[in-house]
Amino acid sequence: MAAASEKIEEIRTKSNDTSSWKSWLGFIISMLILFCIFHYAISFTIVSGSSMNPTIKDNQILLSNQIYYHLENDDIIVFHDPHGYDVIKRIIASPNETVEIKDGIVLINDTPLEEDYITGVSNDMEKITVADDHYFVMGDNRTPGESLDSRSSEVGLVSSAQVRGEIVFSVFPLAVKLGR
Repeated sequence: MAAASEKIEEIRTKSNDTSSWKSWLGFIISMLILFCIFHYAISFTIVSGSSMNPTIKDNQILLSNQIYYHLENDDIIVFHDPHGYDVIKRIIASPNETVEIKDGIVLINDTPLEEDYITGVSNDMEKITVADDHYFVMGDNRTPGESLDSRSSEVGLVSSAQVRGEIVFSVFPLAVKLGR
C-alpha cells in the first residue's frame, strides 16, 4: 500500500513539474509575441510640441500602424528625421506632384489645397516637384517657426524609407479619426 501511494506521489510530482514548465514556456512565447507586435506592428507615440496643433496637441498619445499602410495626401505619419527623432507630420504632396505656397495658400499641381485643419499662415515657398519615393510633409501649425517640416532644408522631402508608420488614432484623449 505504501509503495502504491509513493508511486502516485511520484507521478503527481512529475505532472506538476511538466505543467510548470509548460506554463513558463507559454508565458515566454506570449511575451515574445507581444514584444513583436508592439515593436514591429504598432507603436505608441507621445506628442511633444505644438507643430500639429490644432489637430494633435502636446502630450497626446497616438497609435500608429507600422506594418500595412498605403500613404496618400492628407495622411498623418510618423517618420524618422535625420537627427534620429520620430516626427509626426501630415503628407501634403506625394511623388511627382508639385508644391508651392503663394500668399499663404498651398498649391498642389497648381490647385489650391483646402485645409480646414490648420492654424496660422505659412510663408511663401517656390514651386518644387516631389521626387520619386518621397513625400512633402507639413505640420498643421503653419505659424512661421512652429513646425520644422519639408519647407526647411533641415528636413526636406521625406523618403518612404524614413516613414515608420501611419497614425491610426489618438489613444489619449480618445479620438477615432484625426484630421479629415
